[in-house]
Amino acid sequence: MKEETKAVKNVAAAKLRQFIERLEEEKASIGGDIKDVSGEAKGRG
Repeated sequence: MKEETKAVKNVAAAKLRQFIERLEEEKASIGGDIKDVSGEAKGRG
């Protein structure tokens, strides 16, 4: 495999990892929001 092709694949893999990490952070945040809203709904009956 050419060095240039390897470099492109490494960059793509790094960007994909960053994207996945960002999605996981957003997922955790949304989960917290859902928990808060559920708690408020229970409090209101």
